[in-house]
Amino acid sequence: MAGPLEGVTVLDLSSVGPASRSTRLLADYGATVVKVGPVPGRGHDAIVPAFWAYSGHRGMQRIHLDVRDPAGREAFLALAARADVVVESFRPGVVDRLEIGYEAVRAVNPAVVYCSTTGFGQTGPRASWAGHDIDYLAVGGYLASTEPRADGGPPVPGATIADAAAGGMQAALAVTAALAGRGRTGEGAYLDVSVADGVLWLMSLQADEHLATGADPGPGHDILTGRYACYGTYRAADGRWLAVGAIEPKFYANLCRALDCAQWIDHQGDDAVQDRIRADFAAAFARRDRDDWVEELAGADTCLAPVQTVAEATADPQFAYRGAVVEAKEDATGTFRQLGPILAGMPPTLGTVAVRPADVTDTDELLAGAGLDPAAVAELRQRGVVA
Repeated sequence: MAGPLEGVTVLDLSSVGPASRSTRLLADYGATVVKVGPVPGRGHDAIVPAFWAYSGHRGMQRIHLDVRDPAGREAFLALAARADVVVESFRPGVVDRLEIGYEAVRAVNPAVVYCSTTGFGQTGPRASWAGHDIDYLAVGGYLASTEPRADGGPPVPGATIADAAAGGMQAALAVTAALAGRGRTGEGAYLDVSVADGVLWLMSLQADEHLATGADPGPGHDILTGRYACYGTYRAADGRWLAVGAIEPKFYANLCRALDCAQWIDHQGDDAVQDRIRADFAAAFARRDRDDWVEELAGADTCLAPVQTVAEATADPQFAYRGAVVEAKEDATGTFRQLGPILAGMPPTLGTVAVRPADVTDTDELLAGAGLDPAAVAELRQRGVVA
């Protein structure tokens, strides 16, 4: 089954981070993604290696091109002239200095959708700041709203929430919306995606409450940040943990009865007794192993789930049933497993997907498709402009 973005060509100038997350999504939905990386050894900053087992680069074409060289820049613009989307994640102003920014690409391709993805956006007092996931979660209010460590400091999240959700998904949504608009008007677009903006949007419940009432939500402020016993984590007898999200009264009542804590059913929102409810819940959960509780309660309308490790999650039968993990094969390494695509409305990936070594490129094919003859490509290679 062809994806809904079949026929859309994306040039991806990013190596890691939110922009790369966005092009992974676009590729999963059928777009042809071309990773445009610098030529190794030509004075560029080191690039994070394209680890062969990483699903983020699966099914993409590759070219190494020195866009600082005038000939390399012209080759890139020839590729861009035939592309639908360009995605980049340089610091603000860099692509313009390299003469491969939106205006340069629009001059050869007026209908292009050009997406710049940065930590703080192209404008504003933080635009030039360097940062990573934890920095964007910090300024967007996420860290301050999450339960602190034992020493009172903000936690260090174990997942790149900002890169993946606040940045990557935001960029992919913006690109697809711009493509839909182009289909109606014929006009391209420039997209300025800020990961920090996306984090603030993820904090919309807390931010909207503050803006409307003046409250300053933090840990323990409301039901989602640990104020009530019905929403939290509890240790089982075997030392593993359970997550409870029994917000609705009916689910909370079911949980109380199952834990022999029916005396607390009418006190779900009573602040004066939350510590007592929490202690009784903790004592009850401590009497049995995690998976025993899961077997009894997970399907019994209690909003209970196991806190799984990555190893457990990737072996979970629910994810397996939905095709979240696929078989992959790399010639030199053999068969292994990796994350599959999330394809709402499309069937899961079947069979084994091929994974190419990171140093394999599609240079000749791509440049020929952009109109360069073999002699011109050979000259670029001899000069080191392409790898």
